[in-house]
Amino acid sequence: MSAETPLSATPRTRLGRHRERGRTDRADLLAVLDAGMICHLGIVQDGAPVVLPTAYGRVGDTLYLHGSSANRTLLAAAGQQVCVTVTHLDGLVCARAVFSHSVNYRCAVIFGTARLVTGDDELLTALRAVTEQLIPGRWDAARAPVRKELAATAAIAVPLTEASVKIRSGPPVDEPPDLDLDGWAGVVPAAVRFAEPVPDPALAPGTSVPAHIRDLVRRGA
Repeated sequence: MSAETPLSATPRTRLGRHRERGRTDRADLLAVLDAGMICHLGIVQDGAPVVLPTAYGRVGDTLYLHGSSANRTLLAAAGQQVCVTVTHLDGLVCARAVFSHSVNYRCAVIFGTARLVTGDDELLTALRAVTEQLIPGRWDAARAPVRKELAATAAIAVPLTEASVKIRSGPPVDEPPDLDLDGWAGVVPAAVRFAEPVPDPALAPGTSVPAHIRDLVRRGA
């Protein structure tokens, strides 16, 4: 499925409020997912709703979510309908009236049937995707998982066939009578930034910070 393919329009993905903030291009969905690091997985477990924050990665039109093989919530998702969300806070929108305050954000919501990843080859693909989503370049710089570690790891796959994207940007939208009120209004931008790397005390003397870690720090600078 190409990035030009429009997003699905289903009862679950059809927006109610602020439809003007919706995006229908699959490229917008992929951009929101590729810019994130943590998602929230929503499932019904033992008759009650559960929301699990976890790392994820994308390969084509498949989203991989990672966790321990002892994680009951992740394992319970296999074979059932799930909802996965990824949200970016881009700014706090300060208006003249409290009611008109808002946030600038990018949000993707994915619905689908989760599938437990069982083969070692796909599990390695999933783990690489998750690792590279968090720290690009890290997979090739670290030791690959051994069989015992793979056995202790679980991953589920969620197809990107049913999803919605909603984005708000720009200044506050006050009611016309409030525009004459005193006081400041505007946007306070927000972004994720990484600080200087802190080396492991057990590192051999003289071990330098690798380029891919330096790139990660510079990415949000």
